[in-house]
Amino acid sequence: MSPPEWQNSLYELLRANDVDIFSYVPDAGHRVLIDRSLEDNDVISVPLTTEEEGVGVCAGAHLGGKRAVLLMQSSGVGNCVNFFSLVRGGGFPIFSIISMRGEFGEGNPWQMPMGQAVEPVMEAMGIICLRADTHEDVLASTAAAMTMCFKAGQSVAVLLTQRLIGAKAF
Repeated sequence: MSPPEWQNSLYELLRANDVDIFSYVPDAGHRVLIDRSLEDNDVISVPLTTEEEGVGVCAGAHLGGKRAVLLMQSSGVGNCVNFFSLVRGGGFPIFSIISMRGEFGEGNPWQMPMGQAVEPVMEAMGIICLRADTHEDVLASTAAAMTMCFKAGQSVAVLLTQRLIGAKAF
């Protein structure tokens, strides 16, 4: 079964907006973006051992005049809270795309607490959250997020919701 076309279109949109550093912890929800970044000789793909390392990658990219994205699952947000405080204190923007768990149709009780906490935690750290519930939302939300981040200097996360990506069987 081939991935939905929006996933390839999302990668093309990121590249068209000069995102050339992809940091990630492997996640099925980001498989297409990760695989495409690994195949693309014009980008840097940075596998992470923990999501908080990606906050540092994005900060370094910003300080070096580059554009980076942090790809993670919602459960990884909890690993980043202390580093998000550095982003807020340092006043530099980060851009992330988060595949959500613990919401619409979730059957895994272990995913529920962090899935429900993503938006409040991120907003408390000064990160704006834009939700993508449908295929049509993905490109519009991502384009808006990149403008807000790379032009207005705001930290922004696009949340790929479970209405969009579906709930995993448990």
